[in-house]
Amino acid sequence: MALFLGCVADAMYPQTTAATARVLQRNGCEVVIPRGQACCGAIHYHSGIEEPAFELARANLRAFDLDSIDAIIVNAAGCGAMLKDYGHLLPETDQALATRFAAKVKDVSEFLVQLGPIAPKHSGPYRKVTYHDACHLVHAQRVRSQPRQLLELIPGLELIPLEETEICCGAAGTYNLTEPEMSERLGRRKMEHILATGAEAVVTGNVGCILQIARKAKEYGTTITVEHPIDLLDRAYEGP
Repeated sequence: MALFLGCVADAMYPQTTAATARVLQRNGCEVVIPRGQACCGAIHYHSGIEEPAFELARANLRAFDLDSIDAIIVNAAGCGAMLKDYGHLLPETDQALATRFAAKVKDVSEFLVQLGPIAPKHSGPYRKVTYHDACHLVHAQRVRSQPRQLLELIPGLELIPLEETEICCGAAGTYNLTEPEMSERLGRRKMEHILATGAEAVVTGNVGCILQIARKAKEYGTTITVEHPIDLLDRAYEGP
């Protein structure tokens, strides 16, 4: 399995990158991290700056040896959605390779459930957890049940439903920068629903959501934590 690092995700939450590699190894996978990989190009592309986005995509096409790997594993929903679209987005001269590349891209939760995950034997740090559906995971990639299935493997964990789980938290890539007022309203709305669950932690599969919800949690003065599903699964494998 080739692990896609991304830029913001690996810079802000390198522990989740390490946890992703460990969880894959726990499930019998050999993990490689190709040198030369770049940003997925999503921020550029969504801002209408196509050519720099295509150059980043081409760097990724060169970096991953598709003949020697079974899958390209991504733990950031925004990156995964972009990588899966390479075959559709890139110019015709790149499409054959880009389509092969995109076909191997899997969100880590999607891949693990397809593989058949080994159930952890230990409980995690939380008893009550709620799950927020990241837009680029649930809407763009149609990955809905898999993260929940992984969380339900953890002994003693209660997964509490979140009202309006599929409504955006307000991060949305650069939306929180370009539309701060609407982003703020969405963030408050999301946080109110999270607090209503009484959960100790909110779990979500995208770095933008984690940053946005963590910021709102700090503003609200709550002790609720924000994590990636793989972080919880990793600790449940490792034990105390």
